[in-house]
Amino acid sequence: MAGRDLALTLPHPPTAHRGWWVPGALVLAVIALVLGGSASALLGAASHIQNPLALLGDAYLRRIIQFTLWQAALSTLLSLALAVPIARALHRRPAFPGRQLLLYCFSLAFILPAIVAIFGIVAVHGRSGWVNQLLEWAGLPAAWPLYGLPGILIAHVFFNMPLAARIFLQRLESIPPESWQLANQLGFTSRDCFRLIEWPVLRASLTTTGAMIFLLCATSFAVVLTLGGGPRATTLEVAIYQALRLDFDIPRAVALAVLQIVLTGGLSLVALRFHHLPATSAGIRRLVRRPDAGSGTVIMDMAALAVAVLLVVLPLASVVISGLQGPILVSLMDPALWRATTTSLAVAGSAGAGATAAGFLLLLTSRHLALRLKQGRAALALEFAGSGILVIPPFTLAAGLFLLLRAHAIAFDIALPAVALTNALAALPFVLRILSQPMREVAERYDRLSASLGLAGWNRLRFLELPLLRRPVGLALALSIALSFGDLGVIALFGSGDNPTLPMLLYQRLGAYQFRGAAVTALFLALLSLGLFAAIERGIGGRGPEKDR
Repeated sequence: MAGRDLALTLPHPPTAHRGWWVPGALVLAVIALVLGGSASALLGAASHIQNPLALLGDAYLRRIIQFTLWQAALSTLLSLALAVPIARALHRRPAFPGRQLLLYCFSLAFILPAIVAIFGIVAVHGRSGWVNQLLEWAGLPAAWPLYGLPGILIAHVFFNMPLAARIFLQRLESIPPESWQLANQLGFTSRDCFRLIEWPVLRASLTTTGAMIFLLCATSFAVVLTLGGGPRATTLEVAIYQALRLDFDIPRAVALAVLQIVLTGGLSLVALRFHHLPATSAGIRRLVRRPDAGSGTVIMDMAALAVAVLLVVLPLASVVISGLQGPILVSLMDPALWRATTTSLAVAGSAGAGATAAGFLLLLTSRHLALRLKQGRAALALEFAGSGILVIPPFTLAAGLFLLLRAHAIAFDIALPAVALTNALAALPFVLRILSQPMREVAERYDRLSASLGLAGWNRLRFLELPLLRRPVGLALALSIALSFGDLGVIALFGSGDNPTLPMLLYQRLGAYQFRGAAVTALFLALLSLGLFAAIERGIGGRGPEKDR
């Protein structure tokens, strides 16, 4: 004990943290170089626009802006409106069969490649999908057409409603058991429980969750590209893609990119607050039966859960069933599939490793500022600078890089490195959120002890930091690789038909109406993406140092 006390009182050696600013400075330099290069290309192209006000007053641009905001608002409202009753049903029925499976499907919706989920949505809600087949069997008219605004809304609800439901469920699980005991004593109805207990808790999360979902829907690319159905259902990102790759209308692409930055910049700042939601006590809560858990709310809860199954579980199941019914052997023997797999692994692996390394290096400098120099605001500003990609959407960043590289006639020659770099910057904010708190806790607990032992530099990283940070590093790497592995937006801008990734190959096969081969590709992409995530997270994270001891 005396040795521990002595270690805690020893000062830091003056040379232990020499050069603390170098890791963060290197990462900031790369970020500034990429963002600056992209911005300079956009501004340089904008300088050639003779009358920018007239361009921005174009009726086509106004229609795109209106549709972007309209579909994002509707998607947000639908996601939140469905998430609240689903979260209440999950909280009110903690023991119903299939609850854990439904929550697992909610988690899959976040990391599943967008193009795979879109394939499942088409298989369920398309013209010849499961829903219309069931309606035809029952002698009822077909449902609404999928392509256009309905399909966009269904897809956005698939991705965002599970996220909102999980957030709301965590908030409901944070309610103290004493509140439910009192509600039981007072004989609260379901309406009373919502008005007096649940709503005050959920209201705190609605604003930040809604802002985050709105931002995700406003910058959606793959969903609108595949399910938009034409120029009437076009958002800013798809319009930028069409202007650059199809029409070669650079002034219009630049105007759209600037508009997107202006529209999403403020919402990005609001969405950052999502990461500071109060911690819940769900892991140690004491279950108390709610007063409204009787038979009177069974039908309402079953209806909410049925909607969740229809919107989330059925598309996931359709991917598996359609893939197993397709030409598996023929598709697996196709060399194009394995070339695309190799390309996707190379791009995603580079992006994931780059994002994780950049986040780790940036946080080394950030925590030194916060803990050793007591410069908390400077540390927060440094981490916010690393999350600058939230203010400039990845597709807009990629558009600037495309213009910059195209000016030197190398846009397609170094397409894959450019895609990996953009995806790494897009994943960096997630890495920072995952690693920030664990890295600070390690420094707070072991800084003085490692200083007393003369443990610094590579030895500290090897023997102290990495063993204690295995689990968060594994999660950060797995998530960043999974996000890059399923990306369709940036590769659609930079890529060509000669070097498609797996998502791009699936999109090409869907566009060529090769539905049976596309079904196998979708299943292969889904299994590989989920397998990579699980293997990396568990392979690097292991059981964690706490359990090992």
